[in-house]
Amino acid sequence: MIDREHALPVTKQSKLLGLSRSSVYYQRRPMSEQDLQIMCAIDRLYMEFPYYGSRKIRVALNAMGYAVGRQHVRAA
Repeated sequence: MIDREHALPVTKQSKLLGLSRSSVYYQRRPMSEQDLQIMCAIDRLYMEFPYYGSRKIRVALNAMGYAVGRQHVRAA
């Protein structure tokens, strides 16, 4: 879609396509190994206890040895 080698600058290409420049230059960061482990643990807990909210999941994760807060659980 965006050709960085083209004579037309990237800013003009993005404008013609209706894209913001920040989305053209954005590079995704890979998930950390610890976050992937926490997400797997949350999935397992949720499958076993679907009625648990973020507070109880946080307590269960802390009991499993993961030091996470409620906001981290809500974002996952």
